[in-house]
Amino acid sequence: MADEKTGLRSGLSKTKMSFFGRISSLLKANDITDETWDDLEALLIQADVGVETSLELIAYLRDAAQAQGARTSDDLEMLLRERLEAILQVPQHVYLDGERTTHVVLVVGVNGSGKTTTIAKLARHHLQRGDSVLLAAADTFRAAAIDQLRIWGDRLAVDVVAHQPGADPGAVVYDAIRACQSRQTDVLIIDTAGRLHNKFNLMKELEKLESIARKQVHQAPHETLIVIDATTGQNALVQAAEFGKVTRLTGAILSKLDSSSKGGMAFALAHDLQLPVLFAGTGERMDDFVPFDAHEFVAGLFEG
Repeated sequence: MADEKTGLRSGLSKTKMSFFGRISSLLKANDITDETWDDLEALLIQADVGVETSLELIAYLRDAAQAQGARTSDDLEMLLRERLEAILQVPQHVYLDGERTTHVVLVVGVNGSGKTTTIAKLARHHLQRGDSVLLAAADTFRAAAIDQLRIWGDRLAVDVVAHQPGADPGAVVYDAIRACQSRQTDVLIIDTAGRLHNKFNLMKELEKLESIARKQVHQAPHETLIVIDATTGQNALVQAAEFGKVTRLTGAILSKLDSSSKGGMAFALAHDLQLPVLFAGTGERMDDFVPFDAHEFVAGLFEG
């Protein structure tokens, strides 16, 4: 796996050169003026931090600057970085606590988000931890998704439980869990459909998968992770909110972070939805995948 610090920071090079780079340049000025506040607010919104989050950030920074006697833009940058890092510190339970035989991870996300590739990277992350892994191809609505997961399984030497295209996704999950139980597999990662005919179908399908998992393994699924394409900007917030209405999301994985010139959606997800980012995809290679670190993420936005 890529070094967590260098991997995450290097993946933010485009982001740093764009809106957050302009924020950093703005804060190179000597004094804080009314224009500084207006420009900072505009740049935060353009960086996909989100309107609500940006407005609250500006209000907080104004109060903090006054209370602490901050006069220079250097002082303001320090306050901004501290606050951005604090926003990302969303309370979360321990990912893979090791207290159960099989840890069931349900992975959701829209088609085109990089979900299947991200599942392969997550599987590799667990293999490197020493966990045994099984993959379940429960996105039976797309033959390509099943084939792609099988290809990744072959590359990683990880077994994939899959049925024919159009098969019942619930049957796939059931068979995968039984396989994990018979083999005492540590982690089961389940790929799910990214798009069904309507939201009602999506809701019922995910509810069914969760019910099947829960009946087979205590408190399963233990994690429900949403894969979000970092290039989608504020639409990522909409996607997460919609999936959050259907299932209890426990975390997000940002894919294609190296291709994004913004990256601010991580703050919107944390602030607006209280959804922690757990991992980040920082490139196309399998090892371009790192656990998300709030301090390194914010530092990378300003320092590179």
